[in-house]
Amino acid sequence: CNFPAGSCTAVLGETGAGKSILLHGIHAVLGQRVTRDIVRTGCKKAVVTALFTHLDPLVCARLDALSISHTDDELLLTREIAADGGSAARVNGHTTTVSVLREIGDALINIHGQHDNQVLLAPECHLQILDAFGGDDTLLHQYQDTFRQLQQTAKRLNHLAKQEQDKAHRRQQLKALVAEVDELGLEQGEEEALEEELNLLQHAESIAAALQAAAEAIDGEDADGSAVLLTEAAAEELSPFSDMRAEFAVLGERLAAAGIELADIASECRSLRDGMDLDPQRYAMVQKRMLEIRRLSREYQCTGDELVERRDRAEEELAQMQGDTAEIAALREQKAQLLETVSAQAKALSEYRAQTLERFITAVTEQLAFLNMPNVILVGKHTTGKLTIHGMDSLEFLISANRGEEPRPLARIASGGELSRITLAIKNAMADKDAVPTVIYDEIDSGVSGKAASRIGEVLKQSAKDHQILCITHTAQIAALADCHLLIQKNITNERTYTEIHPLDTEGRVDALAHIISGDHVTELSRANAREMLGLAEHETGD
Repeated sequence: CNFPAGSCTAVLGETGAGKSILLHGIHAVLGQRVTRDIVRTGCKKAVVTALFTHLDPLVCARLDALSISHTDDELLLTREIAADGGSAARVNGHTTTVSVLREIGDALINIHGQHDNQVLLAPECHLQILDAFGGDDTLLHQYQDTFRQLQQTAKRLNHLAKQEQDKAHRRQQLKALVAEVDELGLEQGEEEALEEELNLLQHAESIAAALQAAAEAIDGEDADGSAVLLTEAAAEELSPFSDMRAEFAVLGERLAAAGIELADIASECRSLRDGMDLDPQRYAMVQKRMLEIRRLSREYQCTGDELVERRDRAEEELAQMQGDTAEIAALREQKAQLLETVSAQAKALSEYRAQTLERFITAVTEQLAFLNMPNVILVGKHTTGKLTIHGMDSLEFLISANRGEEPRPLARIASGGELSRITLAIKNAMADKDAVPTVIYDEIDSGVSGKAASRIGEVLKQSAKDHQILCITHTAQIAALADCHLLIQKNITNERTYTEIHPLDTEGRVDALAHIISGDHVTELSRANAREMLGLAEHETGD
């Protein structure tokens, strides 16, 4: 289909003729989710292709960001959907991803249908509508950046605070360990040294006696002769013969050396004996010290050396905990600063929204008056509360459709036709904020007829001055005001159903309009009525 730029094109056809197929195809080529039901029974795949020309600067910027060439000021999008559920996408003949199609498509076409009416019934969406109307999202983005920082800071703070609670008992245990080991004054290797000393003290008298006896035996004044004297005597016995054989001289030298070594051993035995501590008080003190160390070792189920190591590790862990405590203090200060900043930003955003709301109400009310709703009163129930990612504002649109009635929520009082017109009024009020060049309205005229329908047609035609408008409609008054008309119809060929789209000439437009007016029973009167409506449209628009 060729939809003329800068024009309002009406898509006509009976219910069930296949207008939904057209929309499904457009959704597909824009990268939206589609099912394999779009593939004709018995076919391997469905292929949808769309050519866009006279590209908008916003679209070109998007293409440049994606490194997609558009030198001919044309963009060809293709989407293939396989019967087995697979999908392929191409841009200007080059393979790409469906997500790229979707990113490009967001800048090419806006599709508005009856779903938008339902969105209007959801108060949680009203704030987004107002922000879109405002057009300047600087304050909102600044606020959201700070709010996210606040969330991250609060999350980290809560995590550390919970850890602090869990660490309270651990900290007490570590402090107790450090304090007990420090109070004991335990040092590395001390337990082993004390065990050795205690063992010596327990056998001190026996060891001293043994050392004395060994010294006397080696180098004493015993009448039977000591080991040193006997060695000297042996050396003297061999001395006369040392010149006869070298071996005798060597034996003499060895006996002399042995005597010297024995004398040294005896001297060391006497020195060790003299150094022995036979003080009972020292024994009692060492025994007490060992008992203290073993008591603490049993408590912590480790050795004395392991106690010292665990004490050092406990001190390091406590230092780390102290670091966490410092971080908590810093985070609390940071959180307070961020809360102050985000609160000020929320207030500024709220004030901006309040000003925007006044302009929004004025603009939409003017559009509603033109759409044959002159007595409608539209108000915005703007309240403030806790901070969220969207600010501190809550907004709900209320209307009074009849004079003398209090404004109430849209869901309670708005009819389908009123919702359609309110939606269109909002869209039209926001038209200058919408940079997307093509807009598709899917049965925006639901529940509307008569003068109101004519006004909708006029609004759509006015919108076509700045946008390419495609309108799927069943209303004659709206269709009559369109610049171009396309007819969707189903035909059966060889027992298969095909949906076809045909551009209509003047007579075709008359015939299609007459069918809308009188249904299957088209009369000359309905044709005349159609010609009159088209003639009036041409007169009013200067065509």
